[in-house]
Amino acid sequence: MTDREQLHRDGYVLLRRTIPAEWLGDLRAAFDAGVKPSSQWPVPRGMDWRHSLLDLDSKVQAVCRLPEVLAVVGELIGERFFLSQVEGREPLAGGGHQQLHRDLSAQRPGDTVNALAYFDDYGPENGATRIVPGSHRPGQGEPPFDFNDESRSVQLSGFAGDILVFDADLVHAGSLNPIGARRRSVLISYFSEPLYASHLETVNLRNIRMDTSDRFDPSDVVCPACTLKIDSFSNR
Repeated sequence: MTDREQLHRDGYVLLRRTIPAEWLGDLRAAFDAGVKPSSQWPVPRGMDWRHSLLDLDSKVQAVCRLPEVLAVVGELIGERFFLSQVEGREPLAGGGHQQLHRDLSAQRPGDTVNALAYFDDYGPENGATRIVPGSHRPGQGEPPFDFNDESRSVQLSGFAGDILVFDADLVHAGSLNPIGARRRSVLISYFSEPLYASHLETVNLRNIRMDTSDRFDPSDVVCPACTLKIDSFSNR
C-alpha cells in the first residue's frame, strides 16, 4: 500500500518534527503573547482551555504554509483550497477532556481539513489528542459511530514540531491534562475553494483577522521530498 492510499484509508498523517526547531521559541512566545480570556472572544471559549489569538504572527503563518503540510492538505481535499483559520489552544491543568467527535465537512466529504501543530512535547501526561483511524469514511451499512466508545481510539504522543493533519470527519478529541504541563498547539483549518463565501460570513464570529485570499492548488503544492510517513501507533 502506498503512503497516499494509507493517508486516504486512515484519514490522517502525523508529520514528525516538521516545524524547524529554531522556530519553536518564537512560536511559543507568540502563543503566550496572544492568550486572551474567554470573555474577550466573540464566542466564549471553554474555561478549561487557554486560547491564543495569533493568526497575524509571521512564524505562525509560515507553519500554516509549510510545503509538507500543504501537500497533505491538497491530497486530502483534492481541489483548490485556502487557509481559513488558525488559533492557539492549550488544555489547562485538570481540563481539556473532550468527548470523541467529528468537526464535519461542509458540503462534501473531504472539503475540510484540519491540522494540529504542536509547540511542546505531548502525550497522555499533558492531554494529547485522541483519534480513531479510518473513522472519517464509514463503510456502507456500518452503524453510526458511538462517540462514547473509546475502544478504537488512540492517544498520540510525540515531540514539539510535530504536525497532525487530518480529515475533518475523522473522529478525534482532546484529552485530560492531569498535571498541567504545557501543551501549546495551533489548530489550523483549510477549506476547499467553494466554501469561501460561507467562510466570509463567519470571520467576525471566529475572530479571524488574517488575509484568507491566498489559494493553493494541489498540483502546485506537491512536495517531492516529502514522504508521507504515517505512524501505525502499534507501539504506543
